[in-house]
Amino acid sequence: MLTIRARQDANVDVKDCQGLLFTSANGVRALAALVAERELTAWCVGNATAAAARGAGFVDVRTADGDVDGLAHLVADEADPTAGPLLHAAGSVVAGDLAGRLEAAGYSVRREQLYDAVPAEALPQDVCEALASGDVAAVLLYSPRTAEILVRLLRAAGLVGACRTVYALCMSRAVADKANDVAWASVVAASRPDQAALLEALDSCFAE
Repeated sequence: MLTIRARQDANVDVKDCQGLLFTSANGVRALAALVAERELTAWCVGNATAAAARGAGFVDVRTADGDVDGLAHLVADEADPTAGPLLHAAGSVVAGDLAGRLEAAGYSVRREQLYDAVPAEALPQDVCEALASGDVAAVLLYSPRTAEILVRLLRAAGLVGACRTVYALCMSRAVADKANDVAWASVVAASRPDQAALLEALDSCFAE
């Protein structure tokens, strides 16, 4: 549903920062391509983002429970508001108000827009054909934005009716709220906002 495009004009300086905020693996990859620093604490929204940070060579990686609220609480518990700014490696569109929550707690947050997540303009032809023929059993949706884009493209393709036999497995309740704009066979929110819980929900649907 999204194409990630790094911003060619991005210029980042982390020398005065006490740590980094990552709300997606895309942010990790974008920052890692721009700076050599790997010693700063990397506070990550969830396990997948933390895995990307470790894979990129960051040494001190801390993991929240999968959403912006959890990340804000983790940083507030562990960081020092007087130790310098926190750099949020972000895209042009962000979910939640991480900076606002941390700034209200006395932290200085510098958001750097390092990439754009460009929405798809249409569903691929093979996806349209598979939906129309009833060959799709489930879709996995990871963010409210991708769910919203999918719903829009399904309507544009005239495939809303084909979703009545398809399960929509959603990373969180916020994702499920966007998916509910279409009548699916069932809309299921994972018990936790991480991929392991999403796959558990998928298994449960088809076990039943």
